[in-house]
Amino acid sequence: MYQLVLPPAQRADLENWARAGYPLEVCGLLLGRRVGDGARVERVRSARNLSVDRAHDRFELDPLDFLPIDAEARESGREILGVWHTHPDHPARPSETDRAAAWPGWSYVILSVAQDGVRDVRSWRLEQGEFVEEAVADEPEAAA
Repeated sequence: MYQLVLPPAQRADLENWARAGYPLEVCGLLLGRRVGDGARVERVRSARNLSVDRAHDRFELDPLDFLPIDAEARESGREILGVWHTHPDHPARPSETDRAAAWPGWSYVILSVAQDGVRDVRSWRLEQGEFVEEAVADEPEAAA
């Protein structure tokens, strides 16, 4: 099973942005490196959500934010591993809209957030047109 390592500092950044953006969807990118059968997030970045009329339940990551984050990743020897976004008052499961916009090979971290804070953090990958959940850990699992 593919594993996404999301260290505590990066997870804390995501949770802070999720709480600050509530009740709207907020989004950004995951930067890091592929490691074995998984990836390690080393930096997280927020981006503007261009979805104005439906910002409570949709996100459209601003391409003007994507470009400098992509350049940062390349300059630092990292790559964009995927996208993170929030689901205000909804489960951390991808929607049909999420699936339609997803790219194979990327991780999609979803944070379920409510008025009282972040309730769940899960990650998904698009495989053969369908989302499959991937493990999220704060450190890589030891080799067996």
